[in-house]
Amino acid sequence: MSSNENIVDFIKKQLVATEYYFNEDMKKHTTFKTGGTADLMVVPHNIPELRLLMRHIIKEKIPYVVMGHGSNILVGDKGIREVVIKIDKNLNNIAVKGDIADVEAGALLADVSKEVQKNGLSGLEFACGIPGTVGGAVVMNAGAYGREMKDVAEEVVVLTKAGELLTLKGSDLEFGYRTSSIQTKGDLVLKAKLRLQKGDKDEIQKTMDELVMKREQSQPLEYPSAGSTFKRPQGYFTGKLIQEANLSGYQLGGAQVSKKHAGFVINVGNATTGDILNLIGHIQKEVKRLFGVELETEVRVIGEL
Repeated sequence: MSSNENIVDFIKKQLVATEYYFNEDMKKHTTFKTGGTADLMVVPHNIPELRLLMRHIIKEKIPYVVMGHGSNILVGDKGIREVVIKIDKNLNNIAVKGDIADVEAGALLADVSKEVQKNGLSGLEFACGIPGTVGGAVVMNAGAYGREMKDVAEEVVVLTKAGELLTLKGSDLEFGYRTSSIQTKGDLVLKAKLRLQKGDKDEIQKTMDELVMKREQSQPLEYPSAGSTFKRPQGYFTGKLIQEANLSGYQLGGAQVSKKHAGFVINVGNATTGDILNLIGHIQKEVKRLFGVELETEVRVIGEL
């Protein structure tokens, strides 16, 4: 029995509601809209079924990759042989009590920011335009406009690679710029408690509207991308470096350096993952040659190139 047959057999016998798909087109599951097919994608229905699934995968030593909304990954053009565990549409419950939002890992940050606004809670306005899930945001300490997930993450429930369930304090997660101990250990985020502050609903909404407008005016949201392609090098602004390297608008295949914001690599028309990675490599080479600065990517590459 192959690994995929093993998993499907387990799902049929033990997991009543979990969905699975063979030869799933990953273009439908990433914001870059590129990549080949996944041999098997599994979409857990709830946290208990996800825990059972992961314990089985770990016990059977089956190779796997975990993804959320696909807003920070590039899938290889030859697809993915490991089983893909997608955590988004089903694991998206949001419960607000007092100044705490108890959120499942698959909830979209934009949806959480809207929900807490309705409850008169401030502190998550920065996340209203970030196109990712809470789980992914915690793992990479996502942020914008001077705020990050470390500022609101009170507590996180994770499943370790050993199959152990742990509840961790936000202060124990070693948050850094676009990183955390969860990322380095490879734990799987199940839930997060976000501590916010009471505020005026109208003022919170006003701030969110202003940030959305600012994002729309400064970023190429009309094209598929993964947001900012590179981490910000200390002491520099990435977009400015790329612009000064005369790379704004530079194009390889269907991938282009955005003319609107040079920190974004965008898919302007049927780009392949190879196009995007070649363009990223060219940008890195030119910025290093001209300014001696190493640009590190924010996007994660999975699958076969």
